[in-house]
Amino acid sequence: MTHRPIPPSPQIGCELLSVSEMMRADGFAVSAGVPSAQLMESAGKAVAEAVRARWSRRKVLVLAGPGNNGGDGFVAARHLAGDGWDVRVALLGERGNLKGDAAHHAALWTGDVVALSPDVLQDGELVIDALFGAGLSRPLSGVAAAVVGQLLARRLPCLAIDLPSGLAGDTGAPLGEAVVRAEATVTFFRKKPAHLLWPGRGFCGEVIVADIGIPETAIAALAPQAFENLPALWRPQFPQPGPADHKYTRGHLVVVGGAAMTGAARLTARAGQRAGAGMVTVACPPEAAAIYAADLLSAVVAPVADLAAFIKLIETRRAAAAVVGPGNGVGETTRAHTLAVLAAGLPCVLDADALSTFAVSRPQGPGELFAAIATSPHQTFGGGCVLTPHDGEFTRLFHDIDPAADKLTRARAAAQASGGVIVLKGYDTVIAAPDGRAAINANAPPTLATAGAGDVLAGLAGGLLAQKMPAFEAACAAVWLQGAAASAFGPGLIADDLPAVIPLVLRGFLEN
Repeated sequence: MTHRPIPPSPQIGCELLSVSEMMRADGFAVSAGVPSAQLMESAGKAVAEAVRARWSRRKVLVLAGPGNNGGDGFVAARHLAGDGWDVRVALLGERGNLKGDAAHHAALWTGDVVALSPDVLQDGELVIDALFGAGLSRPLSGVAAAVVGQLLARRLPCLAIDLPSGLAGDTGAPLGEAVVRAEATVTFFRKKPAHLLWPGRGFCGEVIVADIGIPETAIAALAPQAFENLPALWRPQFPQPGPADHKYTRGHLVVVGGAAMTGAARLTARAGQRAGAGMVTVACPPEAAAIYAADLLSAVVAPVADLAAFIKLIETRRAAAAVVGPGNGVGETTRAHTLAVLAAGLPCVLDADALSTFAVSRPQGPGELFAAIATSPHQTFGGGCVLTPHDGEFTRLFHDIDPAADKLTRARAAAQASGGVIVLKGYDTVIAAPDGRAAINANAPPTLATAGAGDVLAGLAGGLLAQKMPAFEAACAAVWLQGAAASAFGPGLIADDLPAVIPLVLRGFLEN
């Protein structure tokens, strides 16, 4: 009676739909001639198929709510029972109070229906959570909360329909203490933000996206602005060298290095090279040049004694992009380098100390940075500038954004405020552009929580920017590539390992 993981289903599409957008997708299907009762039939059938694919035959208990989620549960129960499974339905409320399609499909169920209570779990071996879907807006209470509490206590295997009951569909936030923890979740047409944002993702288990007959043309009508960060999102813009390319046409990336923490910029430079930049130069204080030169044999090390020397470097060496911040130190020098890069109109990645410098500077503060991004020559709307804060840096830099808001909302607000592409790092990294587009990354393993990983990410993004990849797509690609590299390496990962694994990831990505 153990759960049998199987390979995930092919991804239908990388768009993410909010709760309201999914309701509109359902409406679009109905207006296109698909009966709503047929949508529910297809949804419940997909749930039954997912159960059969993942578990051996056993006693199944369907926890059915009073709405359409419960209707999906009745359909799943009918299909499983028709295949010889022992199925019972426990209903929240009265069967006679069901309405619309839920009432229609409940009437087709000829098996037992019992009142929902904690006692119904006593002889259950597998539970289907059909209580409430993604549209829930308040905590579970009463008998529903009691049943979920008992479900968690008994640790019964569970498959959720649409979203585990008790989660908010747009944010992945628990609405209260009672939240179903599923081993698998079947959702329909497209995923929702809650399937990827943390902690919601942790409650969903394996997420299966089922095709229930909603026309793909609904996506064009909805024009969603949120996506799962998958190669399909940015592959058309991913740079690949051609036979006529040379090191400068492949892009010259300038990495600003510090005097004390030299390891950070060295990781950044290596990652920039692995991302495909044709040439990488580390601009560093003269006293640190020997350290960089001894380690970075295929990069150029350029000692820059002052700001004038740095400006001359980025203006005369055909620089295509820059990374400022890793190991640079918080202070006036980092501030000046950042402003010089923006004044030159270079696509750039601002990370670590470049962000902290403006977060603590007075009296200008972050506003000075945002103004420089807005007035930088050749910056397009959508941002030629990528900012890569972790949560602490984000809070210091964007202190006017509500810290209690969900990660997707905060990243989008920061992108609009700054004029740059925001990479709000974490297990559920969110990449957001000023035009409203946003992507949620889900391929990063916990082993990426290691010192220096952010420096590698900055270099990957910088290397792609140097090859003229648009900023939003470059940031998304960098985040995905780093996650894939970390997963490929496995346990024991340190940041030094990541650049060497990137070619293996690129080979698999580009050959498929």
